[in-house]
Parts: sequence; C-alpha cells; structure tokens
Amino acid sequence: MSNELQKPVIGFSCGDLNGVGIEIIIKALSDSRILDMCVPVVFASNKSINFYRKSLPDINFTYQSTRDFTKLNHKQLNVFSSWEEEVQITPGQLNEVGGKYALISLQDAVDALKKGNIQGLVTAPIHKKNIQSEAFNYSGHTPYLKASFGVNDVLMLMAAENMRVAVVTEHVPVSEIAKYITKENIFSKLKILQRSLQKDFGIEKPKIAVLGLNPHAGDEGLIGNEEETIIKPVIKDAKQQNILAFGPYSADAFFARGQYEQFDAVLAMYHDQGLIPFKSLAIGEGTNYTAGLPVVRTSPDHGTAFDIAGKGQADPTSLLGAVYACIDIIRRRTNYEDSHRNPLKKISARVLANVEDERIDEDNE
Repeated sequence: MSNELQKPVIGFSCGDLNGVGIEIIIKALSDSRILDMCVPVVFASNKSINFYRKSLPDINFTYQSTRDFTKLNHKQLNVFSSWEEEVQITPGQLNEVGGKYALISLQDAVDALKKGNIQGLVTAPIHKKNIQSEAFNYSGHTPYLKASFGVNDVLMLMAAENMRVAVVTEHVPVSEIAKYITKENIFSKLKILQRSLQKDFGIEKPKIAVLGLNPHAGDEGLIGNEEETIIKPVIKDAKQQNILAFGPYSADAFFARGQYEQFDAVLAMYHDQGLIPFKSLAIGEGTNYTAGLPVVRTSPDHGTAFDIAGKGQADPTSLLGAVYACIDIIRRRTNYEDSHRNPLKKISARVLANVEDERIDEDNE
C-alpha cells in the first residue's frame, strides 16, 4: 500500500468564528510536513479561511475547496465548504454568528466521522455558552460527541509527555460535584480509562491513581466520608476486575510530591482538581482527548482566546500537539485491533512457521 493511501484523513472543526480557531489551523497546517502524515480537511468556508489568511501575510498557505470526499487532494489542505453565504466575522467579539457557524462546522465534521469520510477529528475551541441552541444543549464537545455516537459514557482525558489526567466530572458546578461522585460513575470512568490506555496509548497493564474528593482524601472520614463509603470500595472492586487502580490520594500532596510520575494516568474527581495541576506540570503541550468513543477526537487544551483573536498572536503549538496525538491514536488503535483480531490464527501461523524452519534446518543438515 502506498504512503498516500496509508495517511489518515483528519477533519478540523473551525470553532467559534470570532476566536482563534481558524488562525491556529492556518498556522499549524501551513507546515508542509503535516501533509506527509495526514490528509487535512477543514470544515468551514473559503471566505472565512481567506479572512484570517489575509491577517497572516508571512504564512504560505494554499488549499483546495471541495464537497466531495472522493476528490480530496492528498498533497494539499482541503476545505470542505460547510456554508457558502457571506458571514460577518468580528474577531474577539462574542455574538450569535460565532456560535452558529461553529455548530455548523462541528455537525458536518461529526457527519463525516460517522460516514467514515474522515478517520479522526481535531476540534478548535468553542465558546460553550455562545454555541447553545436547540441542536446543541450540552456543556461542551465531550457530551455532544457522547450523544452523537450513542455511547453510554465517555471520558475527558488530558494527555502530555509526562502525565495523563482524566476526570470523573467535567463541566459541573462545584456545588453539584458531590452528587456525581458515585460508585457507578467512578467505576465506569476507570473502565474507559484502562481500555483507552491499552488500546489508544499502547500500555498493556496500566497503573491508575485515583484521587480523593475531599481535602486530605477525607482524613479517614474526618473531612467527608466519600472516600470511605464510595471511592475505596470502587478501587477494591476495580482490582478484582484486573484494573490496577490505587488510592484514594490527597490531590495536593499527590501532585506536589511528584507521585503522578509513578502512574500511567490519574483519575481526578472533578475538573479543576485535575486540570489545574495538569496545566501547571505538563511537559510539552497538552491535548484533550475524548476516550470511550468509537472514533478519535482530540483538541488543544485552551479556549477561544477572544482577547488575541484576529491579531496574529495565537500560538498553534497545542493544536499541532492535538493533530499528532490524533494521528498516533489512530495508528495505535489499528495496531491494537490487528493484534487482537484473531489470536488463534496468529498462534497457528507461528506454529507453522516454526515447523517450516525446523524442516529447512533438517534439509540443510
């Protein structure tokens, strides 16, 4: 198979039109080396791409426009025309236009994923309130994708060179976190996390650290009892099902003492408990990955950055990291599925190969 056919087709949703999404996409995909690794498809419009390209005169950026996935250019960026009408783009402003067209882009990208026209999706940042509508009544990309692909549960997993941090609750008000910390929720996240570490990150027997909910992991019930009544029993049950889970650990000491370096991933109870240390301690650029989906979706670990939108200042490094992660996970999944598809057939093949080697050795004696 030629290298051109092996390259995965990676889709890019453009995010909020008034944010930094299209700018960082242009900057990231202007590096021709990306074209050696994947076939990029941006779901937007020619006019929106050209609007931001004009503000980046020093960047060499070309593309072809299409609505036919059978005619993708494998040596150039492709723009899938998600809309044709004239749209007023106002960088840095929060308005209806930014959210409306972010959703149109995302819907087209998800449709392409479902049909197999693209093999992975990198989502540029949306403004979670601005995108709300009858078609998007979700707290972010993760629950939207969960509903779109009809899976029971998914997991927000932040990954960097030196650490991976997942969360039991995502965009939940602090006052409501405790009610989501149940045995069922934690165990579901642990199962998804272990499966993803094996299938998507190539770790055969991952070790997972579980954080407590309360300060000092509850101090044996002195500061809350969720650790004693919920989290510890879940960890015990998980070990009985061959999930190497340990804890619960006090979050502050766990990260301050570098204990995360001893584990393949960390399961935090809530958003800030996991993401503040991740964004403070991660080496390299972090990537947001949605584990538990039948498809591969990654995103940069930052938001719309309205304060610098349209000024040419946005850094594409995190988006590039999301692209690399998307490609790597697609390849690891393929290798995992190949190696686990029919183990008996592979064993038989090895046996036959050994027999043939022995026969050749005998003939040479």
